[in-house]
Amino acid sequence: MAKDRSQREDFTTPLRRLLVGVIVLCLLAIFLVWRIDSPRVERFRAQVTDKVMPSMDWAMAPVTGLINLAKDFQSYQRLSDQNRELRSELRQMQSWKEAALQLEQENARLLDLNNVRLDPRLTFVTGVVMADSGSPFRQSVLLNVGARDGIRDGWATMDGIGLVGRISGTGKNTSRVILLTDAASAVPALIQPSGQIAIVSGDNTIAPLIEFLENRDAVRAGDRVVSSGDGGVFPAGLLIGQVATDTSGRLRVRLSADYERLEFLRVLRHHGVEAVTDPGTIVEPVTAQDTDAEGAGDG
Repeated sequence: MAKDRSQREDFTTPLRRLLVGVIVLCLLAIFLVWRIDSPRVERFRAQVTDKVMPSMDWAMAPVTGLINLAKDFQSYQRLSDQNRELRSELRQMQSWKEAALQLEQENARLLDLNNVRLDPRLTFVTGVVMADSGSPFRQSVLLNVGARDGIRDGWATMDGIGLVGRISGTGKNTSRVILLTDAASAVPALIQPSGQIAIVSGDNTIAPLIEFLENRDAVRAGDRVVSSGDGGVFPAGLLIGQVATDTSGRLRVRLSADYERLEFLRVLRHHGVEAVTDPGTIVEPVTAQDTDAEGAGDG
């Protein structure tokens, strides 16, 4: 056994020396090849390098992934900031939209007031509705015009379409309007085209009653209701609404004025109907010759 072990050691020692010598020669050859400055050797070195050097794509994959992740995070953060800014701008745009709609509605109300056709002899004062004091027992609104603007009790008020009510109480800067729907309101009316005379009486509902009608059979639903001007309460010809029938069969007026949006009211200056003192002059006006003849006859 001792002899075999010594023989094995004698065999491995020369082999190690041979391997070391081969390695040294290879390194020396590589060194010499790498030091030679020649185009052929340069191409050879490039080919060897391409074959020997491993690809580094696998090593760069985690780094590339981290870089892309950082870029995606920054992009997401920018998108989040832009989304926040867009939401803020959207809220501002919604507020501007509401303001624009309110201005549009206000402009429409004022245009409606300007388009109302009235008697050229009537003048008016436009007021803003300051408060609505409507209740189950009283229907009225408050205007920002009063005695300083020449407002008087009893004058008619209209919105952009139809009759709303009458002035009932004036202060220096404000005045109160009793609506047609108030239980204390009674307006002489004319129903067209039948020509029937009636009274539009409020009962604290949105559709006042039609009372004291002479011939009900001559009235149809949808007939036009205007002020008759009787008693000098209101000027004649102001639109009130249309005839309608409730569930119990009573005649009512579907008011033309928009009572849900009373923002501006037109107060009509109405000083009453001129009294007729000489009915004969309506048929034939008195001339100067007739006056001289009457004077001669009296003489």
